[in-house]
Amino acid sequence: MPGFLLDLDGTLYHGDKPIPEAASFIQWLREQGHPYLYVTNNSSRTPEQVAAHLGQVGIDAKPEEVLTSSQAAALYMKEQNKGSKIYLIGEIGLERAMQEAGFELVTEGPADYVVQGIDRSFNYEKMAEAVSRIRSGADFVMTNPDHLLPWNNELRPGAGSIGASIEKASQTEPVVIGKPSPIIMNYAIRKLNLPPSQIWVVGDNLLTDIRGGIAAECRTALVLTGLINRDTLQEQLTMTGVQPELVCDTLSDLANQLSKA
Repeated sequence: MPGFLLDLDGTLYHGDKPIPEAASFIQWLREQGHPYLYVTNNSSRTPEQVAAHLGQVGIDAKPEEVLTSSQAAALYMKEQNKGSKIYLIGEIGLERAMQEAGFELVTEGPADYVVQGIDRSFNYEKMAEAVSRIRSGADFVMTNPDHLLPWNNELRPGAGSIGASIEKASQTEPVVIGKPSPIIMNYAIRKLNLPPSQIWVVGDNLLTDIRGGIAAECRTALVLTGLINRDTLQEQLTMTGVQPELVCDTLSDLANQLSKA
């Protein structure tokens, strides 16, 4: 019985608007007995907030069905075991994940890690504080590399854009946690407890969802409900060099293809 690692924005919803057939696809997974996990690069929300947002767009979800880049960052940093003091640039999802993992948030003095996600109050002072600690020896951990975030058919600067400024100033490349990094993918695979060859990674982004799935040796399905449509598909495939196993117009199309297979 295959499992599924599901992207959120562009795959199940657009911002605060549901994508048609997304709720029925989740219901189909449940009825068929497929294990699944919602995997998101968004570091700003807690799993509880992610589940609540899914509920608002018509999908009944539980926090334990969610893996965020913040949670994956906390898991990674605990495994590294290089210290407990962190300077944090981020929002409530990242802050909560770090606190629940036992890290101490510091605003003064040295830090063992600088961990950075999306921060809509990011400013020069935060960048200077982060750069100072990184140049003094703190490990630089970035939740996800997304330079732009889709929101209600707009694109806004993402965590990757903030991270780029810190990387440039500190002259230090961060450890990237979110898709397409194998770090979050391996934690997600571990949580499903299935071989990668029995897991479908489903998403709308070739460079994050599909590339991450391919790198993790999972099966991959691109849905044309987000960043890419039929008109731009071939251009994007050529430009990125990323080739999903399946290309589906909708999630219902994916369910139909898998049922026939």
